Amino acid sequence: MARNIFKRWTLAATACLVAVSFFSGCTGGETTDPGANDPTVPATGGTAFLSMGTAPIGGTFPIVGDAIAQTLNTHKDENNWKVQAKGTKGSQANIRGLAKGDLQLALSNSAISYFAFRGESSWDQKYDIRAVVTMAPNVAMFVTKADSGIKSIADLKGKRVVIGPAGAGFEMFVGPILEEHGVKLADIDKVNAPQGPAVDMLSDGAADAAFLGGAVPAAAISQACASYETSFVPFDPEVRQRLIDKYPFFHAITIPGGTYQGHEEPFDGLNVGSMHVITAASTDEELVYQLTKTTWENRADIVKKHGAGKAINEKNAARYTGTEFHPGAVKFYKEAGIWPASESDSDSAQADDASSETEAPADNTDGTAPAETGDSK
Repeated sequence: MARNIFKRWTLAATACLVAVSFFSGCTGGETTDPGANDPTVPATGGTAFLSMGTAPIGGTFPIVGDAIAQTLNTHKDENNWKVQAKGTKGSQANIRGLAKGDLQLALSNSAISYFAFRGESSWDQKYDIRAVVTMAPNVAMFVTKADSGIKSIADLKGKRVVIGPAGAGFEMFVGPILEEHGVKLADIDKVNAPQGPAVDMLSDGAADAAFLGGAVPAAAISQACASYETSFVPFDPEVRQRLIDKYPFFHAITIPGGTYQGHEEPFDGLNVGSMHVITAASTDEELVYQLTKTTWENRADIVKKHGAGKAINEKNAARYTGTEFHPGAVKFYKEAGIWPASESDSDSAQADDASSETEAPADNTDGTAPAETGDSK
């Protein structure tokens, strides 16, 4: 029974619990149990305090993280946990926080998780993280002014291009897109800036193009299209398919015509890295099973708080994006009948048919909504 599992969990010192309303690094109390301050270690009893890393205030991650935490706490039933959404610098900080044990759950961009899991790109080591649930797509593209003369991604060579905030990790999906189109990051005049300022830089000519996106419709793209005539730089169809075949976090997606002002035709875009919930590989299997089960069974409550909850569905929740799923999540998805059918639990068995075209859900989730990647610090 879940109740018996969670009875083995522990609090830190009672005095620490009184001092703060719920866990935020409360590890100073004395205890005779060596696992008492680690929620992933079965102990003698008490509440499991779980911190969920999100991102800075102003984007989607904090809102979605809070929606998930509230839902888990409201519907915990016999599960003795307390989940707190915790503001961080984003995906990269969250992954490091899981490794240090400062966080037990986190939101991340799946492209960044992909490279962290493998210790590639700018990561200094392999991070032993696991996926719990795949959520909303991050649909992004290069945007330019209509009179810029930029007609293809190859035309970005030598141009001033905004690719996201410094240290945010956008290079982990922008880099492969450029390189597959024959353009290296070194071939562009790379500019680091958040999406809002990037729109202004396009307006005043300080940048020739900007990589913008997020939940559809993305606020930054909507702002640009409402401010001046824009052009969406197309992906070469063959290159787009190669990217999808090469990287499991890329996924074909079509932005419906009329989503953005001045763009009445559908745009063949890319999901460049879905938001997903991750945890450490060492997290207790029964705990992750119960967290996944509670999230799935009460996903309608998450939707009421944020539209990103709509992505917790039969086709998407267990979709493989390049990071292995936690065994606790796999156990639930198999019981629920939504685990991708296969005789094997290998990575290929988890993979969704990434070449299939899907339509971006054109519902504005919060009006602000880039799917953050987070600071690298």
